[in-house]
Amino acid sequence: MHGKIRAVIHVDMDAFFVSVELKRKKGLRGKPVIVGGDGDPQSRGVVSAASYEARRFGIHSGMALRRAKRLCPGAIFLPVDYALYEEESERFMDILREYTDLVESFGLDEAFVEMRCAPEEDPFEKAITTARKIKERIRCELKLTATVGVAPNKLLAKLATELAKPDGFMVIREEDVERVLRGLPVRKLWGVGEKTEKRLKFLGIQTVGELARTPLLHLVRYFGRAHGTMLHEYSRGVDTSPVVPFHEPNSMSREVTFEKDTRDVYFIKEVLYELTKDVAKRLREEGYRAKTFTIKIRYYDFKTITRSRTVVTPTDSLNDMWTVVAELVDRVDTTQPIRLVGVKASGLEKRGEKGVQKGFNYG
Repeated sequence: MHGKIRAVIHVDMDAFFVSVELKRKKGLRGKPVIVGGDGDPQSRGVVSAASYEARRFGIHSGMALRRAKRLCPGAIFLPVDYALYEEESERFMDILREYTDLVESFGLDEAFVEMRCAPEEDPFEKAITTARKIKERIRCELKLTATVGVAPNKLLAKLATELAKPDGFMVIREEDVERVLRGLPVRKLWGVGEKTEKRLKFLGIQTVGELARTPLLHLVRYFGRAHGTMLHEYSRGVDTSPVVPFHEPNSMSREVTFEKDTRDVYFIKEVLYELTKDVAKRLREEGYRAKTFTIKIRYYDFKTITRSRTVVTPTDSLNDMWTVVAELVDRVDTTQPIRLVGVKASGLEKRGEKGVQKGFNYG
């Protein structure tokens, strides 16, 4: 790797939706708990989150609630409560922002953090000390657990949390990179989804170490210049992407990260409807109407797209907003696994006023 010494922290809340529910329903701890839809396993809803006890039965997000009930008849089903999860998420993000303004949120339950350091400070030691404080504050103040990774970049910091889950803490230093990466399955890397994994296996590449030894020209020939170069760099632990703050205090946008990537269009639309409903409710509560509506889609490889539409007459009507959002969803590719979805309202006008604008960003 190259460039200045960096230390990036990745904080990932453990089974966030379920953990928040268990905090207010302590009697359910240790039991298979499933959060999804209206909480009725006989409905057409899908699993939004599952406790670790439920996951042992093969249950995962995006699965039909009816199937989850068949796999685990004794599971406890709870309805999704986005307002509660967002309230907890705001408390989580507030803790992170007490240490630095360089906080890049990825949905409600995870974020990258990078400390600003004086020339004489050791970025790694500062990051490790801060990361331990953050983890302990989440446990004490939020009564939740999080897994934390510290590494030279975002790619490796996120990998550290994945390897340390649940409730873990892992540090990957620059001298550890080759040792940590070489034996991992290629699917562990960002940008390697189901299709890429199959193509790599067809080429005889099973591990990250084997990918790292594959010539760049070979990868570019099979995957194209952009994707091939990315695979080449990631297999060596190289990632120069910065931590980009997304926080906007006046934001009314809502987004959620799935526990497992999904292609389930019904599930995606169900989640977007709930997010749209929440944004519409907040618009009405704060006395605004919106003209522009945007959806945000983040795919398995972290490619993120947005689609927007502006209406003639500002509205705070859920029906009007959902009509626009549903049309926007039909314009995006849902054949690739999706990791995160979001809804944003912008171009606001205060009721009784004209041209009042308020900026909205995801975060």
